[in-house]
Amino acid sequence: MYKIKNILILISAVLMFSNCTKDEIIEKPNPTAANGKLKIVFTHTINNQAIQLNSNIYINEAGNHYELTDIMYFISDITLYPRTGNTVSIDDQTAVHYTDIHIPSTLNWNVSDPIPVGIYDSIRFTFGLNEQRNQTASFVNPPESNMAWPDMLGGGYHYMMMNGKWLNPQNLSVPFNFHLGIGQIYTDTINYDVNTITAFVQNYFKLTLALSALQISKDNTTTIKLNMAIDSWFKTPHAWDHNYWGGSVMQKQRALQCIKENGFDVFSLSY
Repeated sequence: MYKIKNILILISAVLMFSNCTKDEIIEKPNPTAANGKLKIVFTHTINNQAIQLNSNIYINEAGNHYELTDIMYFISDITLYPRTGNTVSIDDQTAVHYTDIHIPSTLNWNVSDPIPVGIYDSIRFTFGLNEQRNQTASFVNPPESNMAWPDMLGGGYHYMMMNGKWLNPQNLSVPFNFHLGIGQIYTDTINYDVNTITAFVQNYFKLTLALSALQISKDNTTTIKLNMAIDSWFKTPHAWDHNYWGGSVMQKQRALQCIKENGFDVFSLSY
């Protein structure tokens, strides 16, 4: 009876393993196999032109005249989808990249993981940080530590800090903080008293972009450009009006939700 029981357990285990489909397996890069390297270059445009900081020369969909002074954000948890074989995910220890338009070194991400050779058709990543990664004090050194999100508002870090100025109805140049991070639900929706917070909202989001047959070849580094179209943050599907939302949105979940939803078409790839 004891032997029969062990045989049944073994058969069940084999059946469970055989039921796993290839698509469900995420492969970690194997450093001993035929591999290449991946480099991601971050670019930023407005109206298909390289961005000019500190220049009030832009007009968004709502008719606001604006300029940008800072752009900082996190990209994390990249997964590559090959034409054949298993998907490849960046290792947990190197899965987060910080980009700051004022720090040239952050505009290039030399992914340390070896990438199996082959043709890749799409890439998936998280804009921001998921619940597991977005923990207060995870980053102890600047510039990443400067992205801290107030503990009373949910803690962790900003997914994005995009700062600038716009001309208000009085034609005065007024600062705005177009920030994205953990949102809050309040019972006091007039004063946003933190003592009336009833829940927190995760506003990070995932994007999948087509690669159009990206070739990773043995012992070579393949470079792709990931462009952020700044004007898209203010355009689709919500026409962002600085006069309506004001200069600060960290405590306005409706505004954060609009920013999140506007992010669906912000990024594009080229190589």
